[in-house]
Amino acid sequence: MAFQAAVLRTFDAPLSIETLDVRGLRDSDVVVRIAAASLCHTDLEAVRGQLGGPLPVVPGHEAAGVVEWTGSAVQRCRPGDHAILSWNPNCGHCYYCARRQPILCQQYRDNAPAAFHFDGQPRLFGDDTPIHQLMYTGAFAELAVLSEDCVIPVSKDIPFDRACLIGCGLMTGVGAVLNVAKVVKGSRVSVLGCGAVGLSAIQGARLAGAERIIAIDRDPRKLTLAALLGATHTLTADDSLLALHADHTDGRGADFVFEAAGSPQAFQSSLDIVRPGGSVVWLGKLPATQPLSLRWGSLMGEKNIVRASYGGAVPARDFPLLVDAYLAGNLKLDEYITSRIRLADINDALDRLHRGLEIRSVIQF
Repeated sequence: MAFQAAVLRTFDAPLSIETLDVRGLRDSDVVVRIAAASLCHTDLEAVRGQLGGPLPVVPGHEAAGVVEWTGSAVQRCRPGDHAILSWNPNCGHCYYCARRQPILCQQYRDNAPAAFHFDGQPRLFGDDTPIHQLMYTGAFAELAVLSEDCVIPVSKDIPFDRACLIGCGLMTGVGAVLNVAKVVKGSRVSVLGCGAVGLSAIQGARLAGAERIIAIDRDPRKLTLAALLGATHTLTADDSLLALHADHTDGRGADFVFEAAGSPQAFQSSLDIVRPGGSVVWLGKLPATQPLSLRWGSLMGEKNIVRASYGGAVPARDFPLLVDAYLAGNLKLDEYITSRIRLADINDALDRLHRGLEIRSVIQF
């Protein structure tokens, strides 16, 4: 199976479009022909070398497509299915999986340094060189080879360019609200950072029935989009933030705060604007080796803080529910797409993402 893929061979350098081939498929493997893949900040971090990891690698992990081939042991999908990809394969029986924490799967983390397939062995090759798959996915390519638990069949009614958004950013934001924080009806929710993840947290708060949803960002364009997706109030992240936020929350602070900006200032602000006894969910991230300093006093008041990476996702359950919500008109996806590109345009799109010009660029194959 020969196919085209965007390959990173040197950190913080352009990706090259190369012809790869698939070898050594196992009975539990699934081959998906990618129809659409969107560019996530995690892909940008990987390309810039902030995540480390081995090279050469095919980035990309937020995608949807059509199942093209399944091994004889595969039971959850079949050729012809439309599917959304999940980047979190899990063994189902390790210490963490048994405690319903698949995001922490021991096999996932043990094999992560190799970054090949979930079993630690390569499936993709450029000539005779094994090619790694970012997050066991490698979706900036015409084909992806995955374990079957990462291929989630969904309704064929949702367009691929909308479906691909669900596999990471949208799931992370909506899931953080509904699965992790379990926001209750009538709550006051604040979201710091209105990129794809923050906007999804805003939608999750709307779906949860939050009484007040405060969107916070530096970019007025993103605040306008936040209002369209469900924010009841918008605030600019500047020196006036704390005073204005207090005005909107009766001086107490928000019941729930979701940090989705990924900056030291935003992490600190999340603690400053949550009420005593409230909950903070950190969704953004810094480079893995960067220290973070916080003002100790802002931790006082019995505040609850949790770091969440995938919104407590159970993809087989949650992806179809999110698709159904979109098809019913309750979940907005069209508004996330700020550009549609071809695979050959990947480097320009990554640069635009770095400069803050995109919510989601979608590669259409």
